[in-house]
Amino acid sequence: MDGERAEELTDLVENSDLTGIRLWLAEHRPHEIADELARMPGREAIIPFRLLDKDRELEVFEELDPSQQQNILLGLRGTDFHDLLEEMEPDDRARLIGEAPAKIATRALAGLSPAERKMTAALLGYPEDSVGRYMTPETVILHRDLTVGRALEVVRARGADAETIYILPVVSDGRRMVGTITLSDLVVSDDDRILKDLVDVLAPRVRANEQVEDAARLIQEANLVSLPVVDSEDRFVGLFTFDDALEVIEAADSEDMARQSGASPVGDHYVSVGVLRLVGARSVWLMLLIVAATLTINVMQVYEATLEEVTALAMFVPMLIGTGGNVGAQSATAIVRALAVGEVRVRDLPGVIWKEGRVGLLLGFMLAGIALVIGSLLVGTDIAVVVACSVIAICTWAAVIGSLMPLLARKVGVDPAVVSSPMVATLVDATGLLIYFSIARMILGI
Repeated sequence: MDGERAEELTDLVENSDLTGIRLWLAEHRPHEIADELARMPGREAIIPFRLLDKDRELEVFEELDPSQQQNILLGLRGTDFHDLLEEMEPDDRARLIGEAPAKIATRALAGLSPAERKMTAALLGYPEDSVGRYMTPETVILHRDLTVGRALEVVRARGADAETIYILPVVSDGRRMVGTITLSDLVVSDDDRILKDLVDVLAPRVRANEQVEDAARLIQEANLVSLPVVDSEDRFVGLFTFDDALEVIEAADSEDMARQSGASPVGDHYVSVGVLRLVGARSVWLMLLIVAATLTINVMQVYEATLEEVTALAMFVPMLIGTGGNVGAQSATAIVRALAVGEVRVRDLPGVIWKEGRVGLLLGFMLAGIALVIGSLLVGTDIAVVVACSVIAICTWAAVIGSLMPLLARKVGVDPAVVSSPMVATLVDATGLLIYFSIARMILGI
């Protein structure tokens, strides 16, 4: 949506033009309305939300993030509050209540019907970042001994209450997971065939306590519509659907990007986030980095006499630490991403270091050629050789450090994205200077 349209709803709300707001809402789709509401403060967003038709209200509400949903709920009273929560999908409702303040969570659970409260409480019993929190228990379950004809009758009878029926779980006695069958396979099969002869017993499945991001990546890699979720005894408990998987992947990628840039993830819509909150998200990392940068100052102090003897060495310090930092950041970013999508594992550490070391070495030789030419023109051959050799060593070292730190972080149970590019660059700056001055002493004999 362009900027002119984006400002229109805000203007209508500020002018209290209720007729104009209703017309604007009627002309836009649920996801577009949700995006505009997310840009507004909660007190303003509640005005257009309450003017939505009842049949569109839930669609718009479920497009919002949990924090934005909380802002909307705070502006609702009585039956409007409870009706909205009652109509939500159980998994969406569980995530909302799980992230909401205790006052809202208690009020929300108290107003639910017994059946919906039971489903929500069951989902809230799983760890926060587990698949169990994101799965839907509203599914159509088929027993393996059913015929195709009878299975289709079950789907027709119960499908309207299920979140999805494209992938159908097939179970044995005690709800033990056997496999899955697609709706299309049911439709094209003979009515008298038995499901156990058609079921895909090799279909992927995940346990409810597993990390939701891992399950989301599996859906992405295997091109699945949904993924069966089982408990510790292999009993079917729900389905993890692709739409929830996409939201999980988007949130995880946004968090990784924030951490790699040296900031804490904010989560909410950027336009609606206040200045002080952004400062808080970024300041902690910057304070840590400025403390870490004192390593560079200490190295400069140690080699102060060397710089006084050959002042030309100081000219190339910014170039060397900048180049090393960039190479290290590139390597760290590549490995963090590879870890996120499952392309690299901790046990691949030796191979990754070997590969990135060679990449850094070749990059170093390429950049050293340029540095040698520039150095020869500016300060002479001796200093140019020092700079060229330093570029080769620093690039190799930076690539190794950049690939090593995320893998070590994963090994000790820390999010690899926390070992962000700024942190790698700061470390490479200090160690790169040690390399530079050590090479200068060896070559120049100072």
